[in-house]
Amino acid sequence: MERSLRAGRLATFAFFALNGFVLGMWIVHIPAIEHRVGISHAVLGWLLLLLGGGAFIGMQLAGPLTDRIGSRKVVPASATLCAAAVVLPGLATNPWALAAALFVFGFGNGSLDVSMNTHAVQVEHGYARPIMSAFHAVFSVGGVIASLLGALTLKLDWSPAVTLGAAALVGLAVMALATPALLPKEVAERADASAATDTATTPDTPKAAAKSARKTPSRIWILAALALMLMLSEGVANDWSVLHLRDVLDAPQATAALAYGAFATAMTVGRFLTDSVAARVGTVAVLRYGSALGAVGLATAALSNSVPLALVGWTVFGIGLSGCIPQLFSAAGHADKDAAGANVSRVAGLGYLGMLAGPAVIGPLTHFMPLNATFALPVAFCVIASVAAGTLKPDAEADTAAEADTAAERDTAAEADTMAEADAMAETDAASAPHGA
Repeated sequence: MERSLRAGRLATFAFFALNGFVLGMWIVHIPAIEHRVGISHAVLGWLLLLLGGGAFIGMQLAGPLTDRIGSRKVVPASATLCAAAVVLPGLATNPWALAAALFVFGFGNGSLDVSMNTHAVQVEHGYARPIMSAFHAVFSVGGVIASLLGALTLKLDWSPAVTLGAAALVGLAVMALATPALLPKEVAERADASAATDTATTPDTPKAAAKSARKTPSRIWILAALALMLMLSEGVANDWSVLHLRDVLDAPQATAALAYGAFATAMTVGRFLTDSVAARVGTVAVLRYGSALGAVGLATAALSNSVPLALVGWTVFGIGLSGCIPQLFSAAGHADKDAAGANVSRVAGLGYLGMLAGPAVIGPLTHFMPLNATFALPVAFCVIASVAAGTLKPDAEADTAAEADTAAERDTAAEADTMAEADAMAETDAASAPHGA
């Protein structure tokens, strides 16, 4: 079992890297595809809405499907669609074809995102310690590799269709190699459920069901709103950083691709360090100072008139944002243990919608102002997240209170069981005593 768990973890790393690589290859080729199709930034912004919409629909369908049939089946199917669909934007020659291509690619990306994160949670249950940040770091590694390879192929003047076709083949090969190591359906969750059943009493079951069915606390929606703002800001780097260097600072196309590479590299380093930093300074500090640092980085990139300084800005932006989203997910999961999955799905779902669809608001704004001026919106969002970082603290306190309540309930139940056993023994002794003694 231990060997299969390690293999499952390696397989999860592979799928996160696959997702980051495929998505990164699309991002690096956005300017080339925009030029090939002959559309403006504004039209591209509207088309990116279809990418986000397809991803959101894929997430909503893949989530329940994964619960029903298991991530071992949904992950490879989603990865196949995501990898194969990345070539479609490179083949598009008009806005309508690009719109359809982006919707299909978004659907595959959203399906893979939800299903592989579900499998990652299953692996994390088996390890019984936090390992989620490493998976997301490897996703960033995939993006960095895509940035470097994309810059090379652009310098060699490869067409987007050829490069994205090669990326699709690499993705399909990774999927085929990693799929056999995926864990069987819900192994760790069944173990957790079994342990919970052993400690629970029958009267608690309706209570737990009622607690899970109650309305979502307002704090969860606040966390979801912060996730949307921060992941929208991350999406701005994904979709517009390359265009920023090329169009605003007149950088060569190959050099412009390094903007996303700088951001993705910084995100990778930050994600590898997040767990240890949070353990030392606390989650509130990570969100507060990370968001503030992100605001400074993006403002620097937007106001810069030189390519090197802009690259520094995108790097600082990536370092600042890297540790923020995991803190929001963690706070949502600890807010209510009986509804942890539902709460995390709300925060993650709204956040990913912001990352994939939110940057499309930048496109229409370019009608009225330069591209770098539109970055004032994500800068403002980072500032709001920094100010609202204290929202994380009540969640920790609520979780501690919930644990205390749970412990008290268990102690009460144990005392009741002990008293019942004592009464039963007393009745038995009375019944077995000699009459008339």
